[in-house]
Amino acid sequence: MNNFAAVLDSAETQSLEEQAELADILRHRIAEKRRAEIVAAVKESRVEFAAGKLKPATAKAIFNKMLK
Repeated sequence: MNNFAAVLDSAETQSLEEQAELADILRHRIAEKRRAEIVAAVKESRVEFAAGKLKPATAKAIFNKMLK
């Protein structure tokens, strides 16, 4: 059995309240990690911008380029 399946099986043995608390903790940890990823991406972009590797663009222009 892989680790993920073992974690799921372990969670199933917990009470509903404990499962709900676990889900809440995981949601918060995921949100924190996503925020940290965004902060890192912004810092990297600022460094690239300062180095002249990026140029200013409107949100519309960025989205149009992404959709192409």
